[in-house]
Amino acid sequence: MVTVGAVAGIALVALGLVLTPGPNMVYLVSRSVSQGRRAGLVSLLGVAAGFGVYLAAAVAGIATVFVLVPPLYTAVKLAGAAYLLWLAWRTLRPGGRSAFTPQELPVDRPRRLFAMGLLTNLLNPKIAILYVSLLPQFVDPARGDVAVQSLLLGGTQITVALTVNALIVLTAGSVSAFLVRRPGWARVQRWVTGSVLAAMAVRIAADRSRAAVATG
Repeated sequence: MVTVGAVAGIALVALGLVLTPGPNMVYLVSRSVSQGRRAGLVSLLGVAAGFGVYLAAAVAGIATVFVLVPPLYTAVKLAGAAYLLWLAWRTLRPGGRSAFTPQELPVDRPRRLFAMGLLTNLLNPKIAILYVSLLPQFVDPARGDVAVQSLLLGGTQITVALTVNALIVLTAGSVSAFLVRRPGWARVQRWVTGSVLAAMAVRIAADRSRAAVATG
């Protein structure tokens, strides 16, 4: 149904995206450091549900709305770019903090942790662009049902993203302790993260590509 090359391609794209600092990583790390691994894993379940929403939309063909209404796709990209730019400023501004810096946050109940993880992922411009523009490029209508191919490719992306994010949640506390003991490394990490977020915001805002869709 799908080629090994398509699966490998979407897996590499997913790996690159999940390793790039973004809203999901910032939220999961900050929650794991402040409230512990259990809270981070519950938040990750919300993120997983967000992936499920995007995948269901892709399988159902709802993403074609962005193809039919280009200004809507542009609005989503610009809103996402603005959000990433805000995250970058919050990290780089004088007195800004790394996501790995321990800080006092209210202890949230599991239901709220799940909801915040879900909302963070649904508003994540990287994931929106992945499902609207990138995933359809790996679908080949000549190889069979487009919805089934989207399901398989989306499942591959979700598996990669959740595996890496789970490792991030489980190691966030150790990384935080390491950076607390080494302020120089903490500053480097903060500036790298902020710079990557800002660069991604500019790239998304300047991107002139259109939404893509696979049709049979």
